[in-house]
Amino acid sequence: MEVPILLIFGVLFALILIGVPVGFALGATVVVAIIIGDMSTTFLIQKLVTSLDSFPLLAVPFFIMAGEIMQKGSMATRLLSLSQCLVGHLRGGLAQVSILTSLFFGALSGSSPATVAAVGGIMIPSMQREGYSSGYATAVSTSAGCLGVMIPPSVPLIIYGTTAGVSVGDLFIATIIPGIIVGLALMLTAYILARRGGHGPAGARAGKKQTLAALWASGHALMVPLIVLGGIYGGIMTPTEAGVSAVGYALLAEVLFLRSLSWIKLWDVMRSTALTTASIFLVVATATAFGQILLFNDVPNQIVAYMTGLSESPYVILFLIILILLVLGTFMDALANILILAPLFVPVVSELGMDPVHFGVVMLIGVASGFLTPPVGINLFVGCGIGNISIERLSYAVLPFLLAIIAALLVIAMVPALSLFLIP
Repeated sequence: MEVPILLIFGVLFALILIGVPVGFALGATVVVAIIIGDMSTTFLIQKLVTSLDSFPLLAVPFFIMAGEIMQKGSMATRLLSLSQCLVGHLRGGLAQVSILTSLFFGALSGSSPATVAAVGGIMIPSMQREGYSSGYATAVSTSAGCLGVMIPPSVPLIIYGTTAGVSVGDLFIATIIPGIIVGLALMLTAYILARRGGHGPAGARAGKKQTLAALWASGHALMVPLIVLGGIYGGIMTPTEAGVSAVGYALLAEVLFLRSLSWIKLWDVMRSTALTTASIFLVVATATAFGQILLFNDVPNQIVAYMTGLSESPYVILFLIILILLVLGTFMDALANILILAPLFVPVVSELGMDPVHFGVVMLIGVASGFLTPPVGINLFVGCGIGNISIERLSYAVLPFLLAIIAALLVIAMVPALSLFLIP
């Protein structure tokens, strides 16, 4: 690899390590590349603009808005009541409720930090009041928040699909079984830790009448994934159209039927959606320009040649890629990881005969683990604010859950059928 490219990567990683936001770090790196290289400024500026001129990317603000509506409305609370009826009787019942509710809420929000805020904001104080240690209570909800991007709809999957040229609808369907597997791995870990730590003795099982009442009350929330996935899977809607439908349905349900969304809350929804979308699109635009710089310097082909020369075994190469994803996830945002690494690794795995949809699922879970690792793990900061504990203590407490996610990731990576089974 040539010296200018090594210098460009050095500038990028240095800026990220000193805490510069990823979008600005990528933009500054593009400027450095223009200065030291023979590149067209006009072309790169055009790429900054045209990278956002994509119909599938329109799904991002709509799914973000749908999640915000349901987070600030009453759907999260109703899903929590349903989870309490289903798994509240297990050992460490409130921990199981937190994970299952996050699994449900992931089908509504598509965002990991939003899932931690919505579910953890309710469950962490509740678990602390019931005698669970602050570290355990916060670690459970913080880790379960990762399910927010592993269950469709998922914003990182939309970004991967548009970057790698893969069907977003197929990616949504492919993550259903892997997302459930990760959720079950977290629930098993929570159960084992609860038994060892004496947390949350098993309680009374909810009756059928109570469970049916909770299911009925959660009906509006449970309709969202049916509308999104049913519309995409049935060929009725594109992912972008499904996002629009999710926003329309969520507004109708929260305002007219549940009456839980005031004008003040609606303004908060619009503001949060605009800020989140702006930050995501800044990363998309600058990362696309950065990708063009790598393409000009033939970096993707060099990486393909290097990695395929390391071993003839696709499993060895896949293990190395997963290791890289886990390491880079400790100091780089999930979206930036996908935007930078997908164009580099998709040709490698395609050369080895791996389905790009399956690799998208593997990549998603790999970068999602970065939500739990300092110094960039955003779930840790959200959890610390809710649980009122230090990031050092929380980073240690989430380790068993992080290992459970990695173990599930390795199983999913080695068994492609788990991702591809539902795709027609």
